[in-house]
Amino acid sequence: MLLLDGKKVSDYELSKLEIEINKIKQSGGRVPHLAAVLVGNNPASVAYVNSKIKACARIGLTSSLVSLPETISEIELTQKINELNDDASLDGYIVQLPLPKHINEQFILDKIAPEKDVDGFHPVNIGRMTLSLPCYLPATPMGIIKILEYYKIETEGKHCVVVGRSHIVGTPISILLSRNEYPGNCTVTIAHSKTTDLKSICRQADILIVALGRPEFIDDSYIKEGCVVIDVGINRVEDTSTKGYKIVGDVNFTSVKNKCSAITPVPGGVGPMTIISLLENTLRANLKQIY
Repeated sequence: MLLLDGKKVSDYELSKLEIEINKIKQSGGRVPHLAAVLVGNNPASVAYVNSKIKACARIGLTSSLVSLPETISEIELTQKINELNDDASLDGYIVQLPLPKHINEQFILDKIAPEKDVDGFHPVNIGRMTLSLPCYLPATPMGIIKILEYYKIETEGKHCVVVGRSHIVGTPISILLSRNEYPGNCTVTIAHSKTTDLKSICRQADILIVALGRPEFIDDSYIKEGCVVIDVGINRVEDTSTKGYKIVGDVNFTSVKNKCSAITPVPGGVGPMTIISLLENTLRANLKQIY
């Protein structure tokens, strides 16, 4: 069983990005600048934004935090988005999700200028991805692609089953892996909450990508021998440790590890790659490689 180590791939990709940023500095160019908009103090969101800031500092990319109160109105947040769109010193930015319940997330994401949408969530970028046009890819699917590339996982002609159809992971990765390029050329099945006999469909997969949000739901009865398993889940479950919890994926790693040919761990698999994708999109925005 091959462990698909996202931390290892992340370090490799960070070193490549650092080289590119140093080239920009040496040529007298403006260093790429990424901003994060954080509304409220959701602990998970704060931790995720802080990890992005640390990654930026590690490779010399400029970062800034726009911290806003949880009580901000949708109109006020829209005004801030318009300011960021007009800020010529800023290459890209993200609006950290989830937003407070009184704010329509899709409405806000639609207000982000597509050329600064380094999270890849704007309908323009999603549409361009669907048409195989240059765009900013959503961070998690892009991270999965990079893991498959790094470990040279064969995808052509393989049956890929994606469990979960979210706009953030499931649907985009199904599109990317069906494209006529590597990694891609898969025959893709999307399974979801309404799928009949999920287990039998998963057992057909050469590559199984799981983004359910259900702790350790997939065990060895869901996979066939030699399957490649990509676990996107990040779930906090209670345990008896000093922290009182542990992080697990959507796949029961202990059950599956001796049956699959390769698997991403949780933590340390897909998670570290999402930040890499964000930083790469910011670099591409700085270099005007898409818009």
